Amino acid sequence: MYYIGVDLGGTNIAVGICDANLKILVKGSVPTNPDRAPELIVKDMADLSARLLAEKGIPLDEVESVGIATPGTANSETGVVEYANNIPFFRFPIADVFKSYLPVKRVLIENDANAAALAESLAGAAKGTKKSVMITLGTGVGGGIVIDGKVYSGFNHAGGELGHTVIEKDGRPCSCGRRGCWEAYSSATGLINMTREKVNECKIKGIPSLMVDEFDETGRVSARTAFNAMKRGDAVGAKVVEEYVEYLACGLTNMINIFQPEVLSIGGGICNEGDNLLTPLLGIIRTEQYTRNAPNRCQVRIAELGNDAGIIGAAGLGL
Repeated sequence: MYYIGVDLGGTNIAVGICDANLKILVKGSVPTNPDRAPELIVKDMADLSARLLAEKGIPLDEVESVGIATPGTANSETGVVEYANNIPFFRFPIADVFKSYLPVKRVLIENDANAAALAESLAGAAKGTKKSVMITLGTGVGGGIVIDGKVYSGFNHAGGELGHTVIEKDGRPCSCGRRGCWEAYSSATGLINMTREKVNECKIKGIPSLMVDEFDETGRVSARTAFNAMKRGDAVGAKVVEEYVEYLACGLTNMINIFQPEVLSIGGGICNEGDNLLTPLLGIIRTEQYTRNAPNRCQVRIAELGNDAGIIGAAGLGL
């Protein structure tokens, strides 16, 4: 049997057909164009799925299930997306609408961060564990909790918003309406904001920095700007990285202390910094975690599945 995974993003819809071992056999993508009617977005999901099935010569009756990883609050029991803030879904019956376009046996849905966490549990950095947590560092800080092979999302399917735990009371404003959320400090957006503030300070005070040089050359800062400067010996860049790592470690240690997972995996482009990120990060976590003297401690790992995590996790909903 085969399992289709649909990863619905704000920019692209990615679809993959997986075997029972969650190996992706074929995949493709189309633009989301999120300003359209939601039915048109789902029709593109179904059409792309049908096209990939035809490409591989797989009949529809050999598809065990379709899983959809969607932004927002996804009610996995009813197949309804209660709300998504970057795609026009409000109490939208995405599973039933998908089946109206492609009559498969089952359509299952899950929040996209939760689906990525499930993917890492089933086939990635946390494979073989019963309890794991995944944190994704992107535009925001996404989180997913897996307990005994199942996603935990609370009684109302809105649980796991780990990025919206406060680590700095009355701190930076967050998109959720609170202040001081972990997301405001440890997302790629948070790092960019931190870097931009330091660049502006350096320009005002006349402090030399390679970050200022990069900004003057390119007209922008990115999540790599501070790391790039630090690796070239820039003290100001090193200070920004140090501050970022401290905030990230604070949130990750909180997650370890709350859940005590066997593995906590972290993903996102920032993880490409490798040891420049991990070495100081793990040093702080080892010192601050509650179980620092226990024989069994959580392992912090880089997520393994990258951009395929949404597809694999969505497909894995049907196992």
